[in-house]
Amino acid sequence: QVQVVESGGGLVQAGGSLRLSCVASGNIFRINTMAWYRQAPGKQRELVASITSGGSTITADSVKGRFTLSRDNAKNTVYLQMDSLKPEDTAVYHCNVEVTTTFRLRREYWGQGTQVTVSS
Repeated sequence: QVQVVESGGGLVQAGGSLRLSCVASGNIFRINTMAWYRQAPGKQRELVASITSGGSTITADSVKGRFTLSRDNAKNTVYLQMDSLKPEDTAVYHCNVEVTTTFRLRREYWGQGTQVTVSS
């Protein structure tokens, strides 16, 4: 089994910053892709940013220039630095990891989510 735990959400004023962290643990041979998604009330879950084991990233247009994704492979951790936050960034942010398990199976896991609320 693989566990995915997020931290770092909270309440912040518009223009402020937050840093989200996500750590994966368990029966992991290799973590392939780590990503952050978000889901606002009444909306579908959307990709915020993702990063491969080699460091290639994809970032949603809505957060480009404001959010920065980074990864520490030694710690099985991905970070999402969120700057210049806007009220429309308010959502539950979920971490997603795609791993190769110790049994050499490719599996995808989600964290429980962390709430980010940006007040105007």
